[in-house]
Amino acid sequence: MSATRRQVLGRTGALGASIAFTGAIPELFAGTAAAAESDSAAGAAAHGGYGPLVPDPDGLLDLPKGFRYRVLSREGDELRSGEGKVPSNCDGMAAFPGRSSGRHGRTHLVRNHENRVTAKIRVPAVKGLTYDPAGLGGCTALELDARNQVLSERVAIAGTAVNCAGGPTPWHTWLTCEETEDRAGTNGYTKDHGFIFEVDPYDPRRTGAVPLTAMGRFQHEAIAVDPRNGIIYETEDAFEKPFGLFYRFRPKKPLGGTGSLRAGGELQAMRVPGVRDLSTIQETGTTFDGIEWVTVPDPLAKETPIRFQDFGAGGITHAQKLEGCYWGGSSVYFVSSFAKSSDGSAADHYGQIWRYDPQRRRLTLVIVFGPDTDLQLPGESPDNITLAPSGGLMVCEDGDGAQHVFGLTRRGEVYPMARGRQNIGTPEKPEWGEFAGVTFAPDGGTMYVNCYTPGTTFAVTGTWQH
Repeated sequence: MSATRRQVLGRTGALGASIAFTGAIPELFAGTAAAAESDSAAGAAAHGGYGPLVPDPDGLLDLPKGFRYRVLSREGDELRSGEGKVPSNCDGMAAFPGRSSGRHGRTHLVRNHENRVTAKIRVPAVKGLTYDPAGLGGCTALELDARNQVLSERVAIAGTAVNCAGGPTPWHTWLTCEETEDRAGTNGYTKDHGFIFEVDPYDPRRTGAVPLTAMGRFQHEAIAVDPRNGIIYETEDAFEKPFGLFYRFRPKKPLGGTGSLRAGGELQAMRVPGVRDLSTIQETGTTFDGIEWVTVPDPLAKETPIRFQDFGAGGITHAQKLEGCYWGGSSVYFVSSFAKSSDGSAADHYGQIWRYDPQRRRLTLVIVFGPDTDLQLPGESPDNITLAPSGGLMVCEDGDGAQHVFGLTRRGEVYPMARGRQNIGTPEKPEWGEFAGVTFAPDGGTMYVNCYTPGTTFAVTGTWQH
């Protein structure tokens, strides 16, 4: 069974904590409230959410009544550390609690900068935190007090490339992922790229700039950690056919804490017997048992990108646009944002959400977006997703037109939570790009979100408990 994007978003919202996750597959909600583009989106909260969006007189961020924002950081401003300017292209992000006595209520943010060699403002190269001086990407770290006042802002890692997403670890570090596989000598780089790096949000010098090479060199997107055994699942957003693989990394020191991943481990790729391309699976609820994990022949891809390598007679299973990766309950969930036969996929779809249950070695297609999707509905090209304090979800939109953060309630209702202002007619206020990196403070009282370009980080507070 396929579904329109309107229905799918409602269904995902109904999971609430199910990308929290119960693992249940709820019924589609026939009366799902859905928002349309731009101004009409503001009325979508008739049956859920926090009410219509109120235009911001400053032209930055429209929010419902009772909510307010604070700009924490802007691209081009000076970093409080004095290391240089706030870099471009703010992307994936996570929030961590203050850990020291006397720091109650503090929050630490780690923010990716998805900088390619064409980036306007690089992550400043700081001694001891720089992997490749020719790499313009990396992460910055902010420390906030209980009122979201910025106490510090500094480089957390530099000299990396195209830092897109990643994920937090159970020991409160951030794994930042390079979405590239450029080799030394390409685009001016002096070292190979395509790695995962660990970032300590409290003291970045504890982790430095060391690639976790055993976790593979490929176009990384996101990770999720099984908190029971430390196995790390990884998605690959490869841009050309053959498309990416879904991986697991079995560390030698599972759940060993900061720095333990440097000890190495085994990288494996998922094989679904009889399925070479996940896009061919079009019916929700389709289940495959006996999932196989095949050791990657050359994780460093010294001669051949991993997705081209020889995995034996059974081959390996590919999928286009593997992006989000989340752990919930007893399973890992991962997303294929779309598949196009014109790009080389075996079939077309507008998005899939898969669940893998490690104990049962079972893979299930939870949701498939149908080819009848109306691309003007909310959630066009949904990107970063996080669990909201209400138990529903917050989804960053990455599509055309006005960009939103949409909320999805447990009842399956879609509502606008934030909107970036665009084309407001004043030259000094530029058009805003997609939202990214949505995350909540550990106490649930603040939503943090990035505008990708011009890079801006917001803290949003209000009546979340309602």
